[in-house]
Amino acid sequence: VDMQNDFVRKEGKLYVPEAEKTIPAIRELLRKARESSALAVYTQDWHMKDDPEFKIWGEHALAGTWGAEIVDELKPEKDDFLIKKYRYDAFFETPLDYVLRVKNVQNVVVVGTVANICVLHTAGSAALRWYNVVMPKDGISALDAFDYYATLRQVTFLYKGKVTSSSGIKFNSN
Repeated sequence: VDMQNDFVRKEGKLYVPEAEKTIPAIRELLRKARESSALAVYTQDWHMKDDPEFKIWGEHALAGTWGAEIVDELKPEKDDFLIKKYRYDAFFETPLDYVLRVKNVQNVVVVGTVANICVLHTAGSAALRWYNVVMPKDGISALDAFDYYATLRQVTFLYKGKVTSSSGIKFNSN
């Protein structure tokens, strides 16, 4: 979720200092997923000029800009799926649910930033659609410790998701 320059890089408009530290774990999960032919889905926060959300967060992830691009270390590959999203929830007015159902996905591993915003809303939305949510604690980042731990708590308590480390996640071959 949203591993984009505006969130991960110091020069980004909504820099999350801990986000860069999650890149190795996310990269390893992507490697394992691709090796087992599991579907890798990226979300990209994507806003048009004058988006109403800018009243909350200021301008960020402006369509077609450097800030909206996925960081170089995690660039999508040919068989990966990219969802451009306009709100916090990657399921809201996107084809994400359709794609997951067509691919018979039941378990979703949710990683990225910002933990208590887009990551949590996407994980919650997945759970409300009866997907099993798995969240590697070394694969998410927040602006502060409270928001990080609150996200993990919500995922386990409210959505009955599984919180683990990225090394504990195995993908089944399709």
